[in-house]
Amino acid sequence: MTSHLRGALSQDQFTTETERFRRELLAHCYRMVGSAHDAEDLVQETYLRAWRSYAGFEGRSSIRSWLYTIATNVCLRALERRRIRVLPSGLTGPYEGPDRPPSPASDVSWLEPLPDAWIAPSADDPAAVVVERESLRLALIASLQNLPSRQRAILILRDVLAFSAAETAEILGTTTVAVKSGLQRARARIEELEPEPAELLEPTDPRARALLDGYIAAFERSDASLLEQVLRADATLEATPFRDWQSGRTMCIHVLDAYVLGTPGDWRMLATTANGEPAAVVYHRDADGTLRGDGVVVLATTATGVARVVKFHDPALLAVFAFPDVFEH
Repeated sequence: MTSHLRGALSQDQFTTETERFRRELLAHCYRMVGSAHDAEDLVQETYLRAWRSYAGFEGRSSIRSWLYTIATNVCLRALERRRIRVLPSGLTGPYEGPDRPPSPASDVSWLEPLPDAWIAPSADDPAAVVVERESLRLALIASLQNLPSRQRAILILRDVLAFSAAETAEILGTTTVAVKSGLQRARARIEELEPEPAELLEPTDPRARALLDGYIAAFERSDASLLEQVLRADATLEATPFRDWQSGRTMCIHVLDAYVLGTPGDWRMLATTANGEPAAVVYHRDADGTLRGDGVVVLATTATGVARVVKFHDPALLAVFAFPDVFEH
């Protein structure tokens, strides 16, 4: 057998054994770094490193555990060189000062949303692992970024992925005692950040879709009164890259009505899902009348209304969500 043929067979075997884990590894890297773009790059690096060391892999652990070892350490190395990604609510309390339009902050690395389509199993792959959407909710991802990177890894490996303490210690090259201690501290910190997580609706729930449709209608009609019907009294509103954020339905509606909604036809939104939550890609009409990509909005929906609105002002996200840059009528 020629070396070329052996290499081709080895490549086929590698692909067969590893490719089925790509979606869950992408979700793992996203939880670690809070960026869809970065997570995609880190998964590519994980597979490159795995391929280079595949010949030396002798089944001392499962393929899945081996890949998670590589991916976790790739993420930890990347995080050494990067600032953590945050949402405005991770920087300061809600804005309560004098009335003013939002102003952008350029010195912050912002969290990014993750398209559900990136982690959903394809229709022709029924055996693919279904990634738990609850573990990708924006509130949790934002809270995770506040943990030291190794504590973050321990919490994800133990509580999200259900690796044992011994397996987690092996992945991180540490001891089970260190894992148990790190997990305790990480859980306590997450509890401080989000002591009572809201009971969120699944994006497939008709109530969630109705709330999303109501939010879209408010923007497309530039009708602030429609927001009264969808936002909870304690709703919050935040948008990157703006540092200020609002708490309470009255303040949220005031800011949107005064500075954002504009006139009917200025906005167009198309429903999607992100981070296991209802979402929409957003288009805004520019000076020449063209509806151009403006970003993505993600809603935390509950049985009593929308609890949280997070808007990501980033036109590049349209491509990430597989939507065109310009809305064609």
